[in-house]
Amino acid sequence: MPDFLDLPSRPPKPRERGITHVIDPGLSAREAEGLMESVEPFVDLIRLGWGTAYVSRELRRKLDVYRAHGVPTMLGGTLTELAWLQGRIDALRAWLEELGIDRVEVSSGVVPMPPEEKAELIRTLARDRTVYAEVGEKDPRALMAPYRWVALIREALEAGATQVVCEGRADGSAGVFRPDGEVRTGLIDEIVHEIDLDRLIFEAPQRHQQIYFIERYGTAVNLGNIDPHDVISLETLRVGLRADTLLLLHHRDEA
Repeated sequence: MPDFLDLPSRPPKPRERGITHVIDPGLSAREAEGLMESVEPFVDLIRLGWGTAYVSRELRRKLDVYRAHGVPTMLGGTLTELAWLQGRIDALRAWLEELGIDRVEVSSGVVPMPPEEKAELIRTLARDRTVYAEVGEKDPRALMAPYRWVALIREALEAGATQVVCEGRADGSAGVFRPDGEVRTGLIDEIVHEIDLDRLIFEAPQRHQQIYFIERYGTAVNLGNIDPHDVISLETLRVGLRADTLLLLHHRDEA
């Protein structure tokens, strides 16, 4: 990389701030290898979206690719929800062990999971795994009061979750966003007022959503559900190499 421009510093990996959490929507092993060769320095975590891991023929090869590049992976929370619904959490844990995956997502965006049972599930999985809890509904019509978001996030963190992912869906149309993708600014401000920003990952698949978070909370905000094709684009937003954030992050040198 050239070094003649002064850019905002990015902490080295493994990062605890400024995380870019990327969704793998079912890439082939070859596509995963190409992704890592291109953008590995900018990727902190790969989530194997939805239930794609369960049906992927190249899962183990793909996991080997990510592992070789030092990028941790986790299964989508949809699998955890279904395993819980069917009483198969022990089988899920055994499969994670077999795959060598030490991170897991616990969500309740589709399956109605009582909060106390979700907290207990987080506690159980956190005994031997790094747990990312997701809060928020996948139904764009579902509206949850800000105080309830805060309460559920606190419960997840207290139960042992390392970070909480704030729902936005893969297309940015639910949770912390309205169905048209508009940011629910009041909700997010309330969450950030009550919860340490570094303990949160905001799903933000759309570019205008990413810009909002960077402008509002800085380049070290944790963003998730980033499409593999948008990793470089997001990194340019984080360091002011795109028009949307250039003047926000850079000023003319008058010397």
